[in-house]
Amino acid sequence: MILLKPFVKEHFDQLISWAASEELLMQFAGPAFRFPLTAAQLEQTLADTDRLCYSVLYVPANTIIGHAEIHFRDNKTAHLCRILIGDEAYRGKGLGKAIVQQLLSICFERENMEQASLNVYSWNLAAISCYQKAGFIQQPANTRTQQVNNQTWTTLNMRINRVNWRNL
Repeated sequence: MILLKPFVKEHFDQLISWAASEELLMQFAGPAFRFPLTAAQLEQTLADTDRLCYSVLYVPANTIIGHAEIHFRDNKTAHLCRILIGDEAYRGKGLGKAIVQQLLSICFERENMEQASLNVYSWNLAAISCYQKAGFIQQPANTRTQQVNNQTWTTLNMRINRVNWRNL
């Protein structure tokens, strides 16, 4: 139903249009990007050799509906990040879990990869539920906070290891 395609410059404008507010950009990308999102920021991301960037293709409609990335922090841990279903018409349909499952397959195809992690804001209950359905477990010791427009946002860290992923 979905396919992860390499994220290329031709997809920049669409991703930039989805990051229409400072809050949405923060929710999607965390503090790594500055609002407004620019092509220069995306080019810098593509230049990171430890990162795989994807556009999410919804196959039945042959349309790009989202974005996702994997950052290989070291030889044993992959970090799923910047996961977004940008086209709101495709949200709430279970596609997020399919995206995460494909990202995990890519991660654990690497022989030495032992675990995958991700961060999510505590108020993003739909995303937390999606990640739990994919097998991720919250890591309370890795919780942190940050200020976003005079509000405190709590970041939860979630992880899954190779053994648990195989058993799903």
